[in-house]
Amino acid sequence: LPTIIFFSSLMAVTYHLGLMQRVVRASAWVMQRTMKTSGAESLSAAGNVFVGQTEAPLLVRPFVEKMTESELMALMTGGFATVAGGVLAAYVGMLVAYFPDVAGHMLAASVMSAPAALVVAKIMLPEAGEPETAQSLDVIVEKPDVNVIDAAARGAGEGLTLALNVGAMLLAFVALIYMSNGILGWIGALVGFDGLTLELILGWILAPLAWVMGVPWADAPFIGSLMGIKTVLNEFVAYLQLAGAMGETTIGMPGGLAPRSVIIATYALSGFANFGSIAMQIAGIGGIAPSRRQDLSRLGLRAMIGGSIAAFMTATVAGMIL
Repeated sequence: LPTIIFFSSLMAVTYHLGLMQRVVRASAWVMQRTMKTSGAESLSAAGNVFVGQTEAPLLVRPFVEKMTESELMALMTGGFATVAGGVLAAYVGMLVAYFPDVAGHMLAASVMSAPAALVVAKIMLPEAGEPETAQSLDVIVEKPDVNVIDAAARGAGEGLTLALNVGAMLLAFVALIYMSNGILGWIGALVGFDGLTLELILGWILAPLAWVMGVPWADAPFIGSLMGIKTVLNEFVAYLQLAGAMGETTIGMPGGLAPRSVIIATYALSGFANFGSIAMQIAGIGGIAPSRRQDLSRLGLRAMIGGSIAAFMTATVAGMIL
């Protein structure tokens, strides 16, 4: 959790100095030229690599009200498919003791998932209108800070809020998993099926998908259960369980996860695509553009599915080149 505070402060400083805007603008320019997307959706997709699903839309705040439905879909899908820089650093901290190369894979997952989200969004909801920013590309970022020190302090404060939210969320969701497993175990014992858990059910359902992505079948039920937990709860809990599994056994040794499985899981779990994030995006983007709240609500579930597909596509590509 201290990592979240540090990176939040660092991101605030880089935005105040204008460094991050240049990186975002360059990334968005590449996406717009190669994928023929509008300036607004390209900017939000590039911004999602560095900031969160509710902060990236602020880059295109003046255009959200007049976005086409396809652009809104791309805006939301990009938020679901990627993770913010601060929490990405936290995931690295959770896994690096067992998987030293995790930082490079986590960064690659976020960078690859941004254009993947645009591809999936345009397939699921093709552009039928004329985007207002079809030819324009401007990074619009308000600078609320007086100087670098003020920016660092504000970023640290926001990071502390995020860290407290993450800590409370983990405490609540891990407890809910244990409670669910207790209830399922009791039901399973009544029907003669001992050991029934939420992870086991999700593993059964999603094991074929994990296998298709390139996970060895021996690990597919466990990786499938992590993918399910990420969608039903959130990616933080899923990464926590992945770290726990790696801590119990040695990667690549008998009884442990295959290195290939760990890498594919790292990519597949990277993203905010879960049911709770739907409400967060509706509230966050709806606050920017109140008149589009109905559209956001209607597109929410579809965009979340699109974000999951984008992350799974990225994981599949990683599995192909391993």
